[in-house]
Amino acid sequence: MDRRQFLFLSGLMTGMTFMPARKLLAHMFFSTGKMYPIREHVGYYVERGGTIGWYLTSQHIVVVDTQFPEQAAHFIERLRETNTQPIDLLINTHHHFDHTAGNIAFKGIVRQHVAHENARANQERIARQRGTLDQQLLPVTTFSDQWSTQIGDETIRLYYFGPAHTNGDAIVHFERADVVHMGDLVFNRRYPYIDKTAGANIQNWIAVLKKARKTFGSQATYVFGHAGKDWPVRGTTADLQAFEDYLKRLLDYVRAAHRKGMTLDDLLTQTKAIPGTPEWHGEGIERSLKAAWLELVEGK
Repeated sequence: MDRRQFLFLSGLMTGMTFMPARKLLAHMFFSTGKMYPIREHVGYYVERGGTIGWYLTSQHIVVVDTQFPEQAAHFIERLRETNTQPIDLLINTHHHFDHTAGNIAFKGIVRQHVAHENARANQERIARQRGTLDQQLLPVTTFSDQWSTQIGDETIRLYYFGPAHTNGDAIVHFERADVVHMGDLVFNRRYPYIDKTAGANIQNWIAVLKKARKTFGSQATYVFGHAGKDWPVRGTTADLQAFEDYLKRLLDYVRAAHRKGMTLDDLLTQTKAIPGTPEWHGEGIERSLKAAWLELVEGK
């Protein structure tokens, strides 16, 4: 743990009498999931599923995404070591199960629950299809383009820049801390899931990343939904640019392959990597190839 993390956590523990500082530090950093502070009471939590973002003081709590029920329960335990009050705000960046299945753990303890209007519709649609609506906690408040609120000393602003990973991806900006939670709009050096069943659009995804870089700038710290092995879920505009470049090269490669007469089966059997993107490797390339083919060749 570096000095900045120690000072941050020491600040969180000020006034606490129900747990010794040494025990809290051990619990936060060496138990199943881990809390990583960034600055100004904003940080992220990793365990299993999409990265959870948080704003945490002794008076206020904001949560971004919830992973799965078990992991959400672990995370709530961490929060309760600092703050036992109702959670001010729960945000879902999009509807996917690894970001929203844990919503149910927050039932009855959240004052406000927000997502993009399409994300809420997608979550409800899939739950009805699966017959699991009773296991979901759906957002109550929705927005179309932009939404904001003030909680404690922090302003939280949500943006929707159009279809990308899905048709309902919200970007969450903690303005005072200048921390931006990108949800699954960035898979840092990991082959992305591109959800064509929920309106994903790779060409617009590239535009969304470019707009995010322009909107939030190079001084912001970015939190990503997922990362490849040995790569962090925290980064900079350079990581947004790298993923943007990956998507461009993916489209160029599939477009050129189709012009040469290759079929989708040819692509899937012959492609081991997308040319020009050596940091993307391992399993999952077929997800990118299939989605790009659907978009460029089949117009879906």
